[in-house]
Amino acid sequence: MDSTGNTILVTGATSGIGLGLALRLHKAGNKVIVAGRRQALLDKITTEHPGIESVLLDVSDPQAIQRSSEALSVSHPNLNVLINNAGVIDWEDLTNPDSLATAEAIVTTNLLGTIRMVYAFTPHLIKQPNATIINVSSSLAFVPLPATPTYCASKAAVHSFTQSLRVQLEDTSIEVVELAPPAVRTTLLGQETDEQAMPLEAFLDEIFELLNTTPTPSELVVERTKPLRFAEANGSHAEVLRKLTEYKP
Repeated sequence: MDSTGNTILVTGATSGIGLGLALRLHKAGNKVIVAGRRQALLDKITTEHPGIESVLLDVSDPQAIQRSSEALSVSHPNLNVLINNAGVIDWEDLTNPDSLATAEAIVTTNLLGTIRMVYAFTPHLIKQPNATIINVSSSLAFVPLPATPTYCASKAAVHSFTQSLRVQLEDTSIEVVELAPPAVRTTLLGQETDEQAMPLEAFLDEIFELLNTTPTPSELVVERTKPLRFAEANGSHAEVLRKLTEYKP
């Protein structure tokens, strides 16, 4: 992925990692379109950062995805990078039937949202001379946090889907990249003051070092993600899972 001169759509970009990526990419000389569910936050971002554009988009709504893909293909014919960052997480009690609604909402946003975005935007991206799809998974795709089972399962599915997508698109102009963040100090799960989570700016620094590598790595994995990413391979999966089991909401 070129570091500048792209037209980039970032979903889930009104806060946290999504907003951080959008601002860094904008500063680097890319045309950035931020997507999110809350118009007030989108308006605030575009007002405070002239040049950034926005689109109201809830990735849990398949009709909204289709409308956005059709509109953006006309308004931004050079759109060549899609970052599927939108995601939700919540605690679940698998012994409580009331948690099922939470689980279903997580799958709809994290997994179906990513899949639907890929299906909707790939026909446009594949026409570009150079294009990139970045799917955001999680370090928890590789070892789950048992208190958030469906979130972890959805991100494991995103990891698997991204591998297949990469193979299917390998003879096209689209490169496929997976970004697997560790716990980062954002409002996700109220981690903004969690000393065990990685500071957002430090995380972004590492990510952009990787993005500026040629060729772009197929997986953007910062140092804090590696103990989980490679736990299965190095035989530490059971130990890491045990530590995560001790983390309670």
